Amino acid sequence: MPLQRSLSEISDLDELKNNLDDCGRCSLSGSRTNLVFGNGDPNASLMFVGEAPGFHEDQKGEPFVGAAGKLLDQLLKQILGLNRSNVYIANVLKCRPPENRDPKPEEISACKPFMLRQIEIVDPLIVVTLGNFSTRLLLDRTVFISKIHGEPIIINNRRVFPVYHPAAALYATKTKELLIEDFKKLGDLLIEADRDIEREQNSKENKGEEQLDLF
Repeated sequence: MPLQRSLSEISDLDELKNNLDDCGRCSLSGSRTNLVFGNGDPNASLMFVGEAPGFHEDQKGEPFVGAAGKLLDQLLKQILGLNRSNVYIANVLKCRPPENRDPKPEEISACKPFMLRQIEIVDPLIVVTLGNFSTRLLLDRTVFISKIHGEPIIINNRRVFPVYHPAAALYATKTKELLIEDFKKLGDLLIEADRDIEREQNSKENKGEEQLDLF
């Protein structure tokens, strides 16, 4: 389906989703049950980007509704004091790969412009990348989550915070412990980001007052 308008002109998540509803840009369109666009607060300060929908997501049309999603909900509530209505959640791929296999390069390429525009529209303070694929997409280089998890990276004036995918922590105690520790770091990072915004706003107000004093 051709775009009704160029991506740069789209500033609304609903319009962006409408341009994907009948998507046939890769072969996954032939096997999906539902397109999984994303959900949550469209103005969230915190956005999570996973890899791709699984079986339950494909059936329901919503991201992270299976076992990994339940773990994500627990981490949000118990460590950050948040729930899904406070954040925005999406995946790199909008359609489920068969048998939950890894995304192929051509599938990532097809979804990439929409994923990046989705982030721009939500405009979060922090993007948490869940696992290798979303981290590589945003950093635009080959990295391994085992090496860079829990370390914030500034990309285009936005904090990107890579962590393990919750699915990797379901049956691996050590990975789950690392994920919990990273979510604790994420809480501190959120406080820091909010303070930076407050300082920036105060600085603008002070400059405005100084300019008024000149008159």
